[in-house]
Amino acid sequence: MKDIKELYDVVVIGGGPAGLTAALYLARARYRVVVVEKEHFGGQITITDEVVNFPGVERTSGKALTETMRRQAQSFGAEFLLAEVTGLAMDGDVKTVKTSRGELHCFGVLLATGAHPRSVGFAGEVEFKGRGVAYCATCDGEFFAGKEVFVVGGGFAAAEESVFLTKYARHVTILIRGDGFSCAPTAAEAAIHHEKITVVTHAQVEEVSGKDGLNLLRYRNTETGEVTEYRAAEGDPFGVFVFAGYEPATGLVKGLAECDAKGYVVTDRSQKTTCEGLYAAGDVCIKPLRQVVTAVGDGALAATELERYAAALQKKTGLYPVQPMTISKETTAVLENGRKTGGLFSPDMLSQLEAVFQKMASPLKLKLYLDDTPLSAELKGYMEELCALTDKLSLEMSSEALGDRPCVRVCREDGSWTGLAFHGVPGGHEFTSFVLGLYNAAGPGQALDEEILSEIRSLKPAHMKILVSLSCTMCPELVTAAQRIAAENPDVTAEVYDLNHFADLRERYKVMSVPCLVIDDGESVSFGKKNISQLLELLGK
Repeated sequence: MKDIKELYDVVVIGGGPAGLTAALYLARARYRVVVVEKEHFGGQITITDEVVNFPGVERTSGKALTETMRRQAQSFGAEFLLAEVTGLAMDGDVKTVKTSRGELHCFGVLLATGAHPRSVGFAGEVEFKGRGVAYCATCDGEFFAGKEVFVVGGGFAAAEESVFLTKYARHVTILIRGDGFSCAPTAAEAAIHHEKITVVTHAQVEEVSGKDGLNLLRYRNTETGEVTEYRAAEGDPFGVFVFAGYEPATGLVKGLAECDAKGYVVTDRSQKTTCEGLYAAGDVCIKPLRQVVTAVGDGALAATELERYAAALQKKTGLYPVQPMTISKETTAVLENGRKTGGLFSPDMLSQLEAVFQKMASPLKLKLYLDDTPLSAELKGYMEELCALTDKLSLEMSSEALGDRPCVRVCREDGSWTGLAFHGVPGGHEFTSFVLGLYNAAGPGQALDEEILSEIRSLKPAHMKILVSLSCTMCPELVTAAQRIAAENPDVTAEVYDLNHFADLRERYKVMSVPCLVIDDGESVSFGKKNISQLLELLGK
């Protein structure tokens, strides 16, 4: 180690319940720990509208529950980093975690990357992803207001999300391949007895099709072979939400640690993998029950074992990472009640902003394009308060004509446009994306391999529109990737739109799911989250 200040006891990859619990236990035991998360802290549970089975918490949302976990860990000195982990070097006593924002060095690594939605494989599923086929009720439910909706799946997620979808849909039909729900009866009851839900068993979806949206669904009875077709009336497309379980996000450890046939990491009773210094917790592991409470248990156990592991390597190497600094209740109270937090930005948001402002190499000018709507007034207030926090940002009102308003363009100090813009107000899950965009535009920006940089700089001119929902947990990855590319190539632009305020774009590109990526005004339209490599592939075509 060149600098002991760079050394961590443990790097936790993944900011869901398992990772946050591990961070809490490690920091409280005075071990230096950082949680690295590429999208948003909280994990998949943040899209759950209601959590009622977590012991000691009568009723809450997934987002609120995990935010409490994060604050608890932070209060004991746990550190947090928004970045994508790109590789692991596990040889030797000191391991290296490679990220999009540089390398991290540590004694032990905890993999808590969770899982992502699994596709079913029926005809038309891929073709109509984002145009009628969706995987997240929280993100995409609003697109199906007043429409017929079908849910594919019979587990806990299918039962719970079907009830959530009744807030928007005219009617929900649940298609279950087996003879009933596979989740606990208590979880299924709300769906079974809901007046706007019909449950069909022994139903296997074979095909969906349509023109501008879905107008045909065909499913087969697995017992009788009878085929049923649902045809929508002309101009009244329907939606299909797939809740067929999850695939573990274990790509990082393939070739390093043993995984089973389904891709789940093999661990022993202490959450240790077959790779020295690598532990795993949560939904990436082989386990009979995937719930928040089991993820929390995994995280606590893994952390306890990693404490012993890190202590042994401290003694062996003579290297002792700087102990975390506990944030006292008094300090927290000052942050929460101080002068700076009296406005739009919470203490956590201010902490993120301060870290970015310190690293920005060049000042930026935020140029506003407004009209007389309340949304424009909101954007103006948001940007005024943001600029008041630092001398690295200044504000300018533009009189230029711009069609899609309100809009904030990120410009250089001389007024030239960096290629980054946000239409609407960058709140919700897009706050962090906007902040990262500022950092990338000002420099030095998130670290990239020279090969990737070369590919970005060689791109032909391209204009990207990224259509998002502020409640969507999958949008930020695509937004961040697009902005990073635009910040590096002057011939590429990345404009983000809060689709809730631009219905004309929704109609123009037939958007029924977010995120939606539009390249060169419709030459290419695609859906779903994408990293930089995937985006470069699209832009290079």
